[in-house]
Amino acid sequence: MAKSVWTIDPSHSEIGFSVKHMMFTKVSGKFNDFQAAVENDGDAFETSEISFSAEVGSINTNNVDRDNHLRSADFFDAVKFPKITFKSTGIKKINEREFEVSGNLTIKDVTKKVTLDTAYSGLMTDPWGNTKVGVAASGKINRIEFGLTWNASLETGGVLVGEDVKLVFEVQLIKQ
Repeated sequence: MAKSVWTIDPSHSEIGFSVKHMMFTKVSGKFNDFQAAVENDGDAFETSEISFSAEVGSINTNNVDRDNHLRSADFFDAVKFPKITFKSTGIKKINEREFEVSGNLTIKDVTKKVTLDTAYSGLMTDPWGNTKVGVAASGKINRIEFGLTWNASLETGGVLVGEDVKLVFEVQLIKQ
């Protein structure tokens, strides 16, 4: 069976996250610079090999001071660790449109296995004849496990930044 190769369409994709702030609200952000490649057998999503990277320096939470703090050694240390990477290790088919994608996520110098709940839209052709597919994925990680340990105590108790980070991917892939 022939291999299909796909690349991410960055103008129709978003790689985001959210985390609790001050124990009761949520702060969201995204990465503006990212790459992904997918190879599969005959367009079968469950046979996909997925690799992904995001440039830490492109983090964007719509607050320059917070973004600079996130790039600093207190958090991601973007100078020393400029990329976040993911490499799939397996895909479990739940039904025709739902999958669990497992893989190794590396942040800083820590690699952990994560599983992403993934919705697959199926193949579509855009008005210019390009074959595309949409994929939405989400998961949760504990930032402390990846060495993102900075925090501040609040006067009223609790901490400024929550430990659990929700990952959200909305991706359009183009068949090469």
